[in-house]
Amino acid sequence: MQTNLVDSYKHTIEGQEAESILRACVHCGFCTATCPTYQLLGNELDSPRGRIYLIKEMLEGEPVTAKTQLHLDRCLTCRSCETTCPSGVQYGRLVDIGRVLAEKQTGRSLWQSSQRWLLRAVLPRTRLFNFLLGLGRLLRPVLPGFIAKSVPVARAAKPRPTARRARTMLVLEGCVQPGLAPATNAAAARVLDRLGISLLSAEQAGCCGAVSYHLNAHADGLDYMRRNIDAWWPYVTQGAEAVVMTASGCGAMVKEYGHLLRNDPAYAEKAAKISALTRDLSEILAAEKEGLLRLLMPSARGRVAFHSPCTLQHGQKIVGVIEELLSEAGYELTPVAGKHLCCGSAGTYSILQKDLSQQLLRNKLEALQSGKPAQIASANIGCQSHLQSGTEIPVRHWIELIEEALAQGGT
Repeated sequence: MQTNLVDSYKHTIEGQEAESILRACVHCGFCTATCPTYQLLGNELDSPRGRIYLIKEMLEGEPVTAKTQLHLDRCLTCRSCETTCPSGVQYGRLVDIGRVLAEKQTGRSLWQSSQRWLLRAVLPRTRLFNFLLGLGRLLRPVLPGFIAKSVPVARAAKPRPTARRARTMLVLEGCVQPGLAPATNAAAARVLDRLGISLLSAEQAGCCGAVSYHLNAHADGLDYMRRNIDAWWPYVTQGAEAVVMTASGCGAMVKEYGHLLRNDPAYAEKAAKISALTRDLSEILAAEKEGLLRLLMPSARGRVAFHSPCTLQHGQKIVGVIEELLSEAGYELTPVAGKHLCCGSAGTYSILQKDLSQQLLRNKLEALQSGKPAQIASANIGCQSHLQSGTEIPVRHWIELIEEALAQGGT
């Protein structure tokens, strides 16, 4: 793709990165075939190729309107197009740049700005989020049905191991996961303990930065990243083997720390190290599979539909690993059509683009439930909560199923 950026963008870091990405695009349109919003809306401007043209025009000085912003906002950033693209276009990075530039030129209504500010103020702050979540659960019986349905029921977590193993790894607790699904990291800690690994949590680490960063508050998101690096660094220097992610959305973001902080002289080197150490939990168990299989006894454990989050399969390019682990643990995986398509959660998308999100949710649940599973498993807290809001079938993190298999058939 030929570009002719205006001077105001041409010599900026963002403009230079965007130009490099734009020039990789060959207009082939393969991305439209796997874009969830294009499939729903049938509008070229709601496809990756169309949005690329909009960003190109903006960088070349064409007027930016609320319509431009709308088409960029409708993007899920699922990155399915990146998996499809034969030219390796880094569309996710491009759309992050484009959204910020569009917002600077068009602004937002008071309602839109307030909504985004509130999400940034609440979701990354675990204590505040947990307080509001607890209040919602308390009031659930008297809330209108559609609101009550969006308030997840409380789930207890078993204690974590207290003994310290010779091998240690860090885990990101996250921002909303401790309140919504405390059993996830607790189960991960117990499984890894069985494998001789202690899973440690750095007290000052919190939100990975994705909430703010993907809401165009890049400076705020980068500050969350720096805080996490500061919290993890003492453990890294003491020999922690990995920074483990149990939420694939966080994993996709933390693996980008090195790139996003590459121009920060105080954090560039540390950020690159953190990204290099970051592993999805499935990558850890795949590497430890020999030891895991020794603890498992073959047994039929029921039918499970696995939903692979976009941040796992498209963001981190981890495909088939969890499905193999579940199969080897004795679960029967049911067929799921359109595995590559987003469930509609996409961080704050389910709130900001509710109608599109709900359409995607219905389509995804139809595919997941078609094989009559007893449970649905996933690898990201956003997907878990979103899917559970639309079905009575239990939706759980896959590590809980692995732990149950260990408890039922392990030694």
